This record gives sequence, structure tokens and C-alpha cells, in this order.
Amino acid sequence: MTTAKLELRTALGPVYRDVLLTPPRNCTPDEIPVIDLEHLCAADIAERRDVAQAIRSAAVNTGFFYIKNHGISQDVISKAKRQGLDFMRQSLEQKELISSRKYSKYFNGYSGAATTNISPSESVDIRESFSFRYSPELDPDHPTAMSEIPPEVRPWIRGEDFVWEGTAHLPDFKTDCVAYWASCLQLARKLVRAFALSLDLAEDYWDDKVTHPGADFVFNYYRPRSEQEVKGGFVGLGSHTDLQLFTLLWQDTIGGLQVLTKEGQWIKAPPIEGTIVVNIGDYMMRLSNDTYKSTVHRVTNESPLERVSMPFFFGLNFNCIESVIPSCVSETNPAKYEPISCGDWCQMRFKIERESFDKKQASAPSLAPSAVVVQAQA
Repeated sequence: MTTAKLELRTALGPVYRDVLLTPPRNCTPDEIPVIDLEHLCAADIAERRDVAQAIRSAAVNTGFFYIKNHGISQDVISKAKRQGLDFMRQSLEQKELISSRKYSKYFNGYSGAATTNISPSESVDIRESFSFRYSPELDPDHPTAMSEIPPEVRPWIRGEDFVWEGTAHLPDFKTDCVAYWASCLQLARKLVRAFALSLDLAEDYWDDKVTHPGADFVFNYYRPRSEQEVKGGFVGLGSHTDLQLFTLLWQDTIGGLQVLTKEGQWIKAPPIEGTIVVNIGDYMMRLSNDTYKSTVHRVTNESPLERVSMPFFFGLNFNCIESVIPSCVSETNPAKYEPISCGDWCQMRFKIERESFDKKQASAPSLAPSAVVVQAQA
């Protein structure tokens, strides 16, 4: 079959994948299974092990799975979605009050259409996004003043208050967005125990390393592509892998998420009511000595309707320097990677992505303005 070469940005430099040019097809239940979390915190260890085993099976296969009975209420989800839409439907001038490029050190705030190019093999990304990162005073499990954070952790805290100061005119914006983020954080701390169990570790293996974790919320907005963008092959968000331990993704009913199989086939991960998508990140793959798979994925909106999604990216405390976990190495399968902190790992990738986009924009400056004009007219 005919293939194309896909270039991916990673923290360690570019890597390449051969991708089949056949149209994307729907995934099968075996490729992206639905895992029931009803017994995630059951008193019986055997029931918790059943959940962990299901996670392991999915993590070593496609690296993607759906979860149901996840515990995040539909009301919390709906309010966060509504706030995100209210924000995105403002004028460009209003959204730029919390511009990530103007005001943020850590990628918080608003990013407009065509201001990122996550895949060098594909177009600039025509999504818009709003994001914020972990702030200890917002932690639902142990709210803590910044002054009380351990000194070795403090430099790695990435929350910034300007995102809330610039959205104070939107009623309950912070309250509703943080409520969803907090629910995801609580779920992630439960899931990380199941991941530990799935890797033949003690359930509390990571407990003391997710006290002030990487915990990033993003609201992604994909307007319908214009005719020009369809003909030009513009993507909503280009091909990439995620960075940290794992991602929790709520997606609306429109669909658009595509996952690349090891055979190089794009498969669709359609929305399933009542579920959240989970996928493995690069740092988890590294810690598991490549046992678990961080899988390439992308997003496009083929619908005449706007599409939104709300990913939550979860990792360890950014100062924690971690080695490949003991259960994933042996005499015949030694550790492939040197110890590194989750924070340093993420910074390596962010640096590469920003430098690459700036270089591409400088060589083809017409890419961004045309997309921004469309956005401003929407």
C-alpha cells in the first residue's frame, strides 16, 4: 500500500512514521476498549486488580481506552463546556486579554488559530485554546498557599493568576473551570494507583509524587473549517503524542479524534456518551521502558458545527527525578532511559515546538494572518 512519511516532534528530536494513505476507519472495541471504573476504589483488592489488568491490556496495545463510571458529574462537565464556549465566542480583542504569547511564561491563557504547528508534516493548527496549570491553592485534596510549598517544588509550579484576572467579566468562569479541573485531578490521583498496580507495583508507588503534579487543563475549540482550509488540508491539531503520564479527554458529540495504529492506519475514536478517553503519555512510556505505548493522534473537524474538547494532562511533581520503574527491567530487558524529571522532560519538548513554529512562521509568514482573519470574522 502507498504510504507517506510523517515527522513527529519529540523531546529527543524528530522521529518518523510511515502512514497508510487509506481513509481513516472507525476503531474496533479491541483497539480502543471501554473500561468500567466502578470497582476502581473497591475494598476488594481482586476487583481493583481486574481494573488494573484491563488498563494494562489497553496500555500495551493501542495506548488508548475509554473509561465509564469515572465519577465526574455531567453537570460539572456541562458548566465547564459552557464557560469555554462563552470565552471562545468573545471578540478576538477580549480573548487576547489573556494571550499566552503576550503574558505567560508557562503556556497558560489563550492561543489563537494558527499560532501553533505541532506537526511539521502538516498545516498549522487551526484550533483555538484556553489553558491553565496547577496552582496549589486550588488543589481539591489539600489546598495550600504558595508560601507553604516545599522550596524544591516551588520553582516548578506553573499556574498564573492573569488567566483569572482577564476573565473576571465572565460570571463563574473560574469557579466552573476549576471545578472540572479539580474533578479530573481527583480522578487522576485514583487512576495513577491503578496504573501502579497494573505495572506490578504497590498501589501507593506514586502517591507522594503527585502531591503538586503536572495537572494541565486545556479547552480546545475547533470551528468548522472553511472551504479554503478543507482544500488546503488544514488540520485542527496536528499529529503528536502527549507528554506526561496520561491524559483524560472529554470530547463532545461531534467527533474528530484519530489515533495512529502500529500498522500506520488512522482510526477514529468516536465519542461514546458517558465516557472519557484516556491515553498514555511519553513520560509513562519512558518510565515503563516502552511497555506502555504513547500513541500518535491528531484532531480534525469535518463537521459543519463547532467542536470542543477538554483534555487534562497529568504527570508527576515536576521536580521528581525518576528512573525506569523496577518491574519493567530485567537482565534481558535493561533500562533504555536515563533518569529525568517530568518537568525537564516537558520543557525539552516545549522548547523544540516553540522554536520550530517560530522558524516556520518566519519562512512562511502568510500562514498565520489568513487564519486569524477567519477567526476574527467568526
